[in-house]
Amino acid sequence: MSDFIDVTTPDGVFRAYCARPAAKTAPAIVVLQEIFGINADLKATCEWLARQGFIAVCPDLFWRIEPGVSLSKLDEAEWQRGFQFYQKFDRERGVADIGATLTLTRKVPGCSGKVGIMGFCLGGLMTFLSAARLSPDAAAEYYGAETEKYLTEAAKIRCPTVIHLAAADEYMPPEAQRKIVDTVKSNSKITVHSYPGCQHAFARHNGAHYDAAAAELANSRTIELFRKNLA
Repeated sequence: MSDFIDVTTPDGVFRAYCARPAAKTAPAIVVLQEIFGINADLKATCEWLARQGFIAVCPDLFWRIEPGVSLSKLDEAEWQRGFQFYQKFDRERGVADIGATLTLTRKVPGCSGKVGIMGFCLGGLMTFLSAARLSPDAAAEYYGAETEKYLTEAAKIRCPTVIHLAAADEYMPPEAQRKIVDTVKSNSKITVHSYPGCQHAFARHNGAHYDAAAAELANSRTIELFRKNLA
C-alpha cells in the first residue's frame, strides 16, 4: 500500500511518498532522491523496501523550488532540468527538511520508532550529512557526489553507516574516492564498499549504467545493515 503524507515545517508543508509493508508494525526508512524528484525509480525503491518489511518514506526535497518534481523519462531535457534543481537546491534547508521527515516518520502509524535513511546521488550526499547532523538509527549512502567536500563531518557520524562507491563514477574521480576512504576509516561506524567497473547510478532501475549484480550486492548490504540496526 502506498500514498502521500504531509510533512510540516516552520516554512510550509511538503509531501512525501510512503509505501507500507504488510506487517502492522515495522521499522522505517527515509529514502532520499536523486536530482529527478520522486520519480518512478524512487517509488520502485520504496515499494521494494516495503516488500522487505520496512515502511519507506521519500520526501520531496525540491518542494522549495518546485513541488512535485517527477522526472522519469530522463531524456536530455529532463537531465537539464535535474541539473538546474541540483544547482538551486539549498543543502542546509534540505537537512532541516530531512530532519522534519525523520521526526514525522517515527510517528507514522505502525512505525516501530526505529528509522534508517538511505539516498542516491544528491540523496547520497544528503544521507551523509543527515547521518552526521541528525539522529537516524542507520544510514546507507549510494554514490553521493561531492561527499568529499564535507568530510570534516565524518567524525560526527554515530550511527552504523555504509557508503557505496562506484569505482568508475564520472562524478566522483578516484582522488575524491580515496579521500573519502582515507578519512572515514578512523570512524568505526562507517563501512565503505567499492564496486569495480561501475559508473554513477549503477543501482538506478533501468538506468543507462545499471549493473544488476552490483546493485543486488549493494542492496543486500543495505538491507543487512537495516535489519541488524532497526530491529
